[in-house]
Amino acid sequence: MAINPKKHEMPVQSAEERARNFGEVALGYTPEIAVAEAQRCLNCKNRPCVDGCPVNINIPDFISRVKTGDFEGAYDTISLSSSLPAVCGRVCPQETQCESKCTLGIKFEPVGIGRIERFVADWHNANFKGEIALPESNGHRVAVVGSGPSGLTCAGDLAKKGYKVTVFEALHTAGGVLVYGIPEFRLPKDIVSKEVETLKKYGVEIKTNVVIGKTLTVDELFEDGFEAVFVGSGAGLPRFMSIKGESLKGVYSANEFLTRANLMKAYKKDSQTPVMHAENVAVVGGGNVAMDAARTALRLGAKNVYIVYRRSMTELPARREEVEHAEEEGVKFEILRNPVEILGYNNPENPRDQKNGFVRGIKLIKCGLGEPDERGRRKPVEIEGSEYELDVECVIMSIGTSPNPLIKSTTAGLDVNGRGGIIVEESTGATSKQGVFAGGDAVTGAATVILAMGAGKTAAKAIDEYLLKN
Repeated sequence: MAINPKKHEMPVQSAEERARNFGEVALGYTPEIAVAEAQRCLNCKNRPCVDGCPVNINIPDFISRVKTGDFEGAYDTISLSSSLPAVCGRVCPQETQCESKCTLGIKFEPVGIGRIERFVADWHNANFKGEIALPESNGHRVAVVGSGPSGLTCAGDLAKKGYKVTVFEALHTAGGVLVYGIPEFRLPKDIVSKEVETLKKYGVEIKTNVVIGKTLTVDELFEDGFEAVFVGSGAGLPRFMSIKGESLKGVYSANEFLTRANLMKAYKKDSQTPVMHAENVAVVGGGNVAMDAARTALRLGAKNVYIVYRRSMTELPARREEVEHAEEEGVKFEILRNPVEILGYNNPENPRDQKNGFVRGIKLIKCGLGEPDERGRRKPVEIEGSEYELDVECVIMSIGTSPNPLIKSTTAGLDVNGRGGIIVEESTGATSKQGVFAGGDAVTGAATVILAMGAGKTAAKAIDEYLLKN
């Protein structure tokens, strides 16, 4: 049978329709499409796709099961390695990981591994009626700080080995960045909720509204009887540019803007959480979070949304799919531009009120590309005298985040690097403090969901070995 050279297309909402609603953009494969896409797999003996997966899912096996219509068996295979398959199938950058290693991709488009994974997870969530087989308790207790992808993965892996795991979450809803950072149109929150409920069935206890470092300290967790602690507290501290006007009303960090929209449902008419519904919005940055913020602003009613990025489209770090979706929905790209000032005016009801300024625009300077930096990306070089103004009422800063310093400042003996990331042994996630392990964005700074999951998986294995020795 001849191989289809292209992936089967993902059904999606039309750009015109989806740009004004928060429903999921990608609609998912049907069983027929999933089977047809699985049949493109060559079932390679050397399995290069597995090496490209940070959590080492047995990709050829689960795809082989999909070929025969054994969707539940495929889910069982994925679940041996991943605690969040419905999440990964949606937000993982498969194109730079497993799919980039696919042998079929040498001549044709690679197998749509992520799309098939999403289908399998969704099929299981809709159809599975059985009971989860609980492991026998081993009597050990582990605390997990943060319920984002690294924390949930670590908790799930340990629970399946018989550990009594308690997850402490600072917010009122479990999921971390999956619920506060990624918009509903990319990752519906009921999907995250179902993944969390599955972990609870394995015995994982989740305590919300607990800020480790304030409500409780890491040392107090040990005093309470926990034998090991995993810190997966993420990187929620936003960065700003330190330019004039950043304190004006109408300037948000992407974290705040997305948290208000995603977790606090500010887009609903009855929401108690305010967020600016501006007609003209500038989003500074070029990553996936910037795309999320820009596309959310559109859905909140903006007529003009601009991505302001200081390099070219070639260097844009966001996933190609997200960039394409943003362009289709009407987001405009101000490329090779750098902000130099956010422009404002005083309260029109009281012109002397200097503390009540509002955004009226952003001043940009044009850039060219110079020599590559230490990471190989060409440095932006500002062009003198090329400044111009862009009329906007809202500016969203999406230039990165850092780990919150709260845990470090309240935990003696925990070493961090110059960026505030917790220093760990790469192969184990062990920190400088005995019994404390860490992973995900709290270590690396902002990165992908799947890399955070890989770190949680590594730490779970190391915690298991550590406690069995002690």
